[in-house]
Amino acid sequence: MKELEEQRVCVKFCCKLGKNFTETFQLLNQAYREDCMRRTQCCEWFERFKEGRISVGEDPRSGRPSTSTDDDHVERVRAVIRGNRRLTVREVADEVGISIGSCQQFLTEKLQMRRVSAKCVPRLLTDDQKENSVDISQELLANASSNENFLKNIITGDETWVYGYDVETKMQSSQWMGKGSPRPKKARMSRSKFKVMLAVFFDCKGIVHNEFVPRGQTVNKQLYQDFLARLRDPVRRKRPELWENQTWMLHHDNAPAHASLLIRSYLAKHQISVVPHPPYSPDLAPADFLLFPKLKTTLKGRRFQTIEEIQKNATRELRAITESAFQEAFQQWKKRWERCIASRGDCLEGDSA
Repeated sequence: MKELEEQRVCVKFCCKLGKNFTETFQLLNQAYREDCMRRTQCCEWFERFKEGRISVGEDPRSGRPSTSTDDDHVERVRAVIRGNRRLTVREVADEVGISIGSCQQFLTEKLQMRRVSAKCVPRLLTDDQKENSVDISQELLANASSNENFLKNIITGDETWVYGYDVETKMQSSQWMGKGSPRPKKARMSRSKFKVMLAVFFDCKGIVHNEFVPRGQTVNKQLYQDFLARLRDPVRRKRPELWENQTWMLHHDNAPAHASLLIRSYLAKHQISVVPHPPYSPDLAPADFLLFPKLKTTLKGRRFQTIEEIQKNATRELRAITESAFQEAFQQWKKRWERCIASRGDCLEGDSA
């Protein structure tokens, strides 16, 4: 209370000097920073002093003094919230026996709380899985730090669905409107069931190999082995230095088709090293956190009538991705290892396809 009165004295002083409200609030905010009174509160007192008010104290109030601001009520609110963090302000206020306004004040000002929606993650990891994620990230980060060519030697790949129609994003559907114009509307849509699966392998320079899965087939271990067999020739032609020196390494996630004994035997037979990937971590796969979202964003909101049309447009947009974007993806990958270590294995925020 004394600090608020002190700020009111400052407001009164600025008013006496002939400062306008904007100047007054800027000076007050500069002096008190996070402890500064709210803008609306400052404006009310500025107008009062401008109209001739002298006192900086609160006006006396009628009725019984409020007792709902004591520490006991704050602790009771804290205890109720700890018991169930999904309660609404009204439910907490009813439980404690205070007004909704007081409850809101306790939560936001006294307890410094805010209501936050849960973040969707691919999977809730166990402690062992988090520890494994940290260990792998530390290993990869150490390799990247000690060997400047480590990231350049990695070819990473994955599969994703490309749809005949995918719903456009909110940003894509936004449009310029005049003042007072009604907000535009659009019907609720869903992505089509008409789709084709795309398999892509790329490195920091660009696409090395891509192909579409024939309709009616699923990516099992045998089909994935065929992908890897067909990948070897593009590596030899497009990355001859990696092929000749046998320095290229394959990175893929832990999907059953990728981690099968057949695939591990095939990679060992052809002496292809595998970069480890943490469990259930699309946020640590360049295809998931950059390539697929970048590809699909350009296709959203467009309708394709045939499989051939989907493949043609997807291939064109894939080739349009610049080399700098691929380089940025691999640099982001390194930063995400650091963030994984810092978060002790928790999933990172970010888009994934």
